[in-house]
Amino acid sequence: MNSPATTAPGSESKGSLLQQPRAVWAVAFACVISFMGLGLVDPILASLKDSLGATTGQVSLLFTSYLVVTAVAMLITGFVSSRIGVKWTLLLGLAIIVIFSAVGGSMNSVGGIVAARAFWGLGNALFIATSLATIVSLSAGSLKQAVLLYESALGIGIGLGPIVGGQLGQHISWRGPFFGVAVLMFLGLVATFFLLPPTPKPEHTTSVADPIKALRHPGLLLVSLVSLLYNFGFFTLMAVAPYPLKMSAAGVGWVFFGWGVALAFTSIWGAPWLERRVGTIAAIVTALVGFAIVLTAMALLSAHPAALVVCVVVAGFFLGINNTVITTLVMGAAPVPRPVASAAYSFVRFFGGAVGAYVAGKLAEHSFHTPFYLGAGVTLVALIVLLAFRRFIPVGGAPGHGSEQEAEILEAADAD
Repeated sequence: MNSPATTAPGSESKGSLLQQPRAVWAVAFACVISFMGLGLVDPILASLKDSLGATTGQVSLLFTSYLVVTAVAMLITGFVSSRIGVKWTLLLGLAIIVIFSAVGGSMNSVGGIVAARAFWGLGNALFIATSLATIVSLSAGSLKQAVLLYESALGIGIGLGPIVGGQLGQHISWRGPFFGVAVLMFLGLVATFFLLPPTPKPEHTTSVADPIKALRHPGLLLVSLVSLLYNFGFFTLMAVAPYPLKMSAAGVGWVFFGWGVALAFTSIWGAPWLERRVGTIAAIVTALVGFAIVLTAMALLSAHPAALVVCVVVAGFFLGINNTVITTLVMGAAPVPRPVASAAYSFVRFFGGAVGAYVAGKLAEHSFHTPFYLGAGVTLVALIVLLAFRRFIPVGGAPGHGSEQEAEILEAADAD
């Protein structure tokens, strides 16, 4: 499962984060483009709503259909990759995204776009779960460096997505970002095809039930539930913030670009720095408390666009910390193969985003401050769950925590 170059978490890396095999960079490049697709639609939500005569709740289904299908499809990612191999699973996921992002741009109704986004979510699931495991397995360095590289790709993609989406939405139409994703993901597909070497099929196939069974491990279940609740708040911001900003598509794109830059900064530098100084649990607590405060401020200041701009950007700092630290935890939270752990975690957390986006969209039809209050409250529930059951997380929560324990868990996972 693991390449010899991958070390146990907590061990010292002998190489630079940037000294990676070409295959890792190919997958990371595709990850950047994949996550661009998430932020690409945010700047066009308001214009799409006006152009198609839709309600805020109907437009929020663009997130919900995408995330629900992504979550459910996570259960089949291991089943597929263990039978056709990692490379062909990645290529299949990318091909589905290329096709249905283009289909979405061709639709003339919200319902048609929502359906296209659902199929897009299927491709996204096949790609996301497999890409994380691929980067972890093939990267040179420690597990934390591999996760850092993955989260860096996520942050860069989320940061660039709104800029591209805003410019295409402003100068072409709301259809532009959908076709833009199709072109960019096709480039990612080509890069993956030529740069990722053939990968052998695993000795043991994975069943659809394996990710569900993996959630029997308390550590993985706890981290997944915390992420489910946190993602409720995350996608509340994504689904609602563009409306009270009252800006053009390009303007919203620049605001969310700032958000993405902040997220990328803490994903790459802030999260490792904070975790070294205060420990894993304290780093997550800091991120959850900070994000809840920002959402509360957005609720109080929902009538003041300038203040919301600041809040959106500041939220990115806390989101970057949480994403990196929690993703690292997931890879060592249960004695199961990493693709199974990734699929189980993503299956749970994406449901949080799907529910959050839909509920926030419906509430936003009546007022903008209510969904932000709810998002803040659910984020605080995530904090309470984390602190109440932290004993199940396989780390000490302090600087230098848990390296031996995590190493044992990963050895067991690789033995599977």
